Amino acid sequence: MIPLFVYGTLKRGCKSHAYLAGQTFLAETRTLPGYRLLLLDGYPGLVPATDDREGVTGELWSVSAECLEALDRFEGLAEGLYRREAVPLDKPHLSADAYLYAQSGEGRRVLGAAWTE
Repeated sequence: MIPLFVYGTLKRGCKSHAYLAGQTFLAETRTLPGYRLLLLDGYPGLVPATDDREGVTGELWSVSAECLEALDRFEGLAEGLYRREAVPLDKPHLSADAYLYAQSGEGRRVLGAAWTE
């Protein structure tokens, strides 16, 4: 099982949450400072932000390798839309994989620390 931090449409109650069916919710959490959300085309993108002091809120999940493969396809890793990498979390004190936006964020609206649908 792989720890995964989700911050947008994959969260409980959001439109893409079905991709996490059968996986285990662990906790609500946030990244350590150094990240923010950008508004993309109706969904958020997590990006590094050296000037951020809040971090980004989200959920920590434990997911299977098969689920992670499906999420990689959904998030467009092969197309270069997102990349998956470890991000440090506030509580519990550990890191988890997360999908970071891999395109230019220039001209995108900054959402800050939280996504709500």
